[in-house]
Amino acid sequence: MNDTSRLWTCAGGHGLSIGKRGLVMGIVNVTPDSFSDGGQFRQVDAAVSHALALIAQGADIVDIGGESTRPGALPVSAAEEQDRVLPVIEQLSRETSAAISVDTYRAETARLALAAGAHIVNDVFGLQKDEDMAQVVADAGAGVCIMYTSRERELASPDILADRAAFFSRSLALADAAGIERSAVTLDPGFGFNREPGQDVELLARFAAMENFGLPVLAGTSRKRFIGALTGRDVAAERDAGTLATTVLLRLAGAAIFRVHNVTATRDALAVVDAI
Repeated sequence: MNDTSRLWTCAGGHGLSIGKRGLVMGIVNVTPDSFSDGGQFRQVDAAVSHALALIAQGADIVDIGGESTRPGALPVSAAEEQDRVLPVIEQLSRETSAAISVDTYRAETARLALAAGAHIVNDVFGLQKDEDMAQVVADAGAGVCIMYTSRERELASPDILADRAAFFSRSLALADAAGIERSAVTLDPGFGFNREPGQDVELLARFAAMENFGLPVLAGTSRKRFIGALTGRDVAAERDAGTLATTVLLRLAGAAIFRVHNVTATRDALAVVDAI
């Protein structure tokens, strides 16, 4: 595990120290259909209360999303996405100094969210779906999480790490062209966004190679289907023990940030690993 600290620079003068302590990004889905907690936090007050509770439990970042990315989920309009997330971000920015991330692949949603008080853009299409996204991030001086996906694209290689290398190379070229500083960038290898069953486990086994990219890595395994398949847990909320196993393995392999539903348990697991 690399213990060299660096600063993740984000909008609004925010900065997060990455390295010696694993960071936790708490998930707040303002949606009716997310795979684990869809509908629980659809109302603004409920979403804000949940985000504040995650921060109290030790979340360094709260990630606000208005469209489910689970396989088979129906897309929503940009207007609907914005109606869901912007009031939450606006209220949170008044009530906490914690970092706020917006989970979107739409440049206009990102722009409005950053104006409302968000600090980070978490793009599940890695700057590649909306051609204006990179410039929005650069103009705001925002942090950005570039996530790998196999969706809506031809694979460059059947090898999972080679395909990620090609994907991230294109995303980073877009970031560079827009003027996004590398200090603002983290990478997410996209657990759950692979083309073939079993590739998530392969990615776990080969995760240490992600350090070859030279950028901080965010891991999003929380309650994913592959954990359910491994543990026999069909109910997403019952997959936290399996998620914690991946958290320990991935922290030891070099992951810096963990996007999770259960902040308290993740914070405890990381405290042990970070002590080692």
